[in-house]
Amino acid sequence: MAEKRDFLRLGDLSLGEHRELRHRARVLKERRAHGVVDTSLAGKTLALIFEKPSTRTKLSFEAAITQLGGGAISIGGADSQMSRGETLADTARVVSRYADAIVFRTFGHDRLEELARAATAPVINGLSDQAHPVQLLADLMTVEEKLGKISGVAIAFVGDGTSNMAASWMEAAALFDFDLRIGAPAAYTPPTPMKSVTVAESAHDAVKGADVVVTDVWTSMGQEKESADRVRALRPYQVNRELLSFASKNAIVMHCLPAHRGEEITGDVVDGPQSVVLDEAENRLHAQKALLEHLLTQDAPKPARYPK
Repeated sequence: MAEKRDFLRLGDLSLGEHRELRHRARVLKERRAHGVVDTSLAGKTLALIFEKPSTRTKLSFEAAITQLGGGAISIGGADSQMSRGETLADTARVVSRYADAIVFRTFGHDRLEELARAATAPVINGLSDQAHPVQLLADLMTVEEKLGKISGVAIAFVGDGTSNMAASWMEAAALFDFDLRIGAPAAYTPPTPMKSVTVAESAHDAVKGADVVVTDVWTSMGQEKESADRVRALRPYQVNRELLSFASKNAIVMHCLPAHRGEEITGDVVDGPQSVVLDEAENRLHAQKALLEHLLTQDAPKPARYPK
């Protein structure tokens, strides 16, 4: 039996695997648009253990496994025996007997790693405090879809540079050779920026000439008590029409959603012509289909164009 593969961070896949995944995701998207039914994961079961609320991650993974012929079982943290003291290790070992893969959405990244160590089924990071790699699979697919490439593209992330999304964008920049600028106040800059990342305290400097402008909520789950302080500090980093005017004329705007209109982004931008947030959200489905195929089949379908 092949050794199980986890996907906890972007770097858990090679560059070649990432390229194949994006290609396969585009093929699966095109096939679905043509009404083709794929059953590459028939008989497979995906378990979703979510300790944090979710709309897109939960629905997109459930839809992905279902549309590939498999099935999903979802359980909230409060509904599991973990809420009554069962260990992560015991949970991981038992769920691995029921399911072919596990998506775990949690708080501390250490919890994710602990569950992955004990599980005998592949574990996928559905979001942790340190990373959101499945969102980046969709985001990178969207950038390539809209701009034709990823390498060499100028991307500005504006807002909380200490967030899990900022961390995953930084990891992506190091892996995929694009220019990432993070615009954030001093208290919210990443602790260890990489050589491929420029940090600017001015939102305008970060966005100037950018091909992609990305933002995320200012207050993540578990940070609600800090909300008022965060809003005050991050207000100058709102993505609005004035800030967007500093970006490239044809720049696209991305947000992983949910969006708080009037806080990190204005309604006229997130709902405007440069926004690709709905394409980005849809691409969660296709990118995760490709990921599930890759992790769950030893002979995953080779990338191939859908016949015209």
